[in-house]
Amino acid sequence: MFRVLALIAGLVTLVACTNANDLAGPAADLGDFQLGHRVVVSPNLTKGPLSREADAEEWEKAMLDALGERFDRYEGEKLYHFGISVEGYVLAQPGIPVVANPKSILIFNLTIWDDAAGKKLNEEVEQITVFESMSGETLLSSGLTQTKEQQLQNLSRNAAKQIQSYMIRMKREKGWFGGAGDSVEAPETADAGDEVTESEG
Repeated sequence: MFRVLALIAGLVTLVACTNANDLAGPAADLGDFQLGHRVVVSPNLTKGPLSREADAEEWEKAMLDALGERFDRYEGEKLYHFGISVEGYVLAQPGIPVVANPKSILIFNLTIWDDAAGKKLNEEVEQITVFESMSGETLLSSGLTQTKEQQLQNLSRNAAKQIQSYMIRMKREKGWFGGAGDSVEAPETADAGDEVTESEG
């Protein structure tokens, strides 16, 4: 818990440009992927500094809605399951001096299971950090322009987008979901934490 809180404190004033507003277009290629179970839990949920309050049930519902919105479009021939643990968050609140410009943040752990093989695809949990999307409403602080529900939806949609981006990368590098790496050994040096918004758990 203290590790997550320290990470949140270090990130609270950073900005990211994740854009999850791509759902109207065709779904990115994920091979034979079809989402089966999606389990979202939050036993270690930690609220960061200068944050509105959101309980485990609110986070779990927002995440499940966003996962369904993005991944239920896939109709591949093989089932995969998500195990997600929401670890920490900041929901920027009103009343904070504009100079502080707090940003909303979500940290969660991801495990992906191959149903047919009965095992995890990622042996090590993938920890992902997500920021609110940049827009006119969040340029100063989303706490001034958005409700808590809007912030939850924004971060959860960005989380689903980041999961998709991670899966696309693993498809390319390691052949997940019938990707190009099926017949090619993944490089020993491949690092699941290369992207700015991801780090190894």
